[in-house]
Amino acid sequence: MRAILALILSVFISTPAMAEGFDPITERDSFVSLIEGRDLTRFGITLTVRPDGQITGRAFGRDVTGAWRWSKGYFCRDLYWGARDLGPNCQAVKVQGSTLRFISDQGSGQFADLYLR
Repeated sequence: MRAILALILSVFISTPAMAEGFDPITERDSFVSLIEGRDLTRFGITLTVRPDGQITGRAFGRDVTGAWRWSKGYFCRDLYWGARDLGPNCQAVKVQGSTLRFISDQGSGQFADLYLR
């Protein structure tokens, strides 16, 4: 159970942020144009981040739900994995090809790469 929770938390937190080759996304419209009609995936995880501010999906056999908003150049989300509240976090977003990199704590924390499908 703890291993699964750690993987879920890594959806938006992974390792210290290195961003070579990634371009920053600072505008909501740019972010929406990338995610609209597509899923974000990573091993065991499939998420839909909708333009209306909702997050839905599955991770390791449990539902993922939440909400997001764009604030001062950051993707700010509240996320639940099943009944477990993973809490809020505002994240910098960068893109390289079909990879979106979410960097926690307004770009000063750890990152997770999710793939557009």
